[in-house]
Amino acid sequence: MDITIKPVRSDKELKDFIDLPWRVYKDFPHWVPPLKKEVKEILDTSIYPFWQHAERELFIAYKGGEVVGRIAGIIDENHNKFHGEKAGFFGFFECLPDYNIAEKLFTAAKEWCKNKGAEFLRGPANPSSNDEYGFLLEGFDKDPAVMMPYNPPYYLEFSEKFGFKKVKDLYAFLKKAETGIPERIERMMKRILKNTAIKVRPFDIKNFDREVQIIKDIYNSAWEKNWGFVPMTEAEMDFSAKKMKEFFDPRIVLIAEVNGEPVGVSITLPNINEVLKKLNGKLGPIEIIKFLYYRRKIEGCRTLVGGVKEEHRKTGVIAVLFYETAKRAIEAGYKWCELGWNLEDNDLINRFDSEIGGEIYKKYRLYQMPLS
Repeated sequence: MDITIKPVRSDKELKDFIDLPWRVYKDFPHWVPPLKKEVKEILDTSIYPFWQHAERELFIAYKGGEVVGRIAGIIDENHNKFHGEKAGFFGFFECLPDYNIAEKLFTAAKEWCKNKGAEFLRGPANPSSNDEYGFLLEGFDKDPAVMMPYNPPYYLEFSEKFGFKKVKDLYAFLKKAETGIPERIERMMKRILKNTAIKVRPFDIKNFDREVQIIKDIYNSAWEKNWGFVPMTEAEMDFSAKKMKEFFDPRIVLIAEVNGEPVGVSITLPNINEVLKKLNGKLGPIEIIKFLYYRRKIEGCRTLVGGVKEEHRKTGVIAVLFYETAKRAIEAGYKWCELGWNLEDNDLINRFDSEIGGEIYKKYRLYQMPLS
């Protein structure tokens, strides 16, 4: 049977696009179903703030009248301005185990991005580096943590067969509470705290808007032109803060101050995927009850963001923030924390994550190919 590729134009086609993963992952016990409502929001160009500076085309693959694959072509003007590139991205890729389907999907995204002026195609990005990023490369035997991807191993094979090459690997470290904090790190942190004016405090939930503004200010001044990273807009940060407010734990969102001035932030979230796995993509009355029940039983967390204002980067603030995050997560009863993702060549952060007792337990791969 022929494989046909169609751009999404109707509500029915969008529903097919969103529903496909339930078919792809029916035999993958470690897949965590996302909330369909949230996937729809992310894809909605009138709701998700990312699309204020980006455009996309969604494609569906059909075979014998059945949906067998999907992909998005994405152009992010903010990425291209920030990095001085003409990049195109592919994302939201899902495919049944047939290379012919993948080939047609990749070709559709490739041609769309090329027609928009892109000089290379990178991915997967769902839809950006501030969302789910990369294909899982190692660690298929464990559930993904919050905001991290999961995929069948054959996606890597299909990508490389099509002609994609590795452009960067990402690491995720696992820190278990039972290993505690190494004594050498404890001594070093106590020495830094004794000899500096650094103070660390938890997020003040009673002053939510003020705290979010502090995080925005630090984020914007701490940003560097690191590989692949793009600063979030005010609208994107507001949207993320509103979403995280529904399940975050203020005890492990930390702000570092020097002489009372906020200079650094570390954002760690409870691993809400442990709850989402019980909901199967729905959020009706029964699922809301389940959500409230299982949220109290979350065992893990994930550190997403750590940033320090430029003038304080060499004062030990970031090390103190990560140390305090590990210590306070253990005190709060979390049994493990995922640290990352980290760029494979970010030696400073990778070394520190190792020194506080973390071990690389997952790797992710980003692919790229020229469009000339």
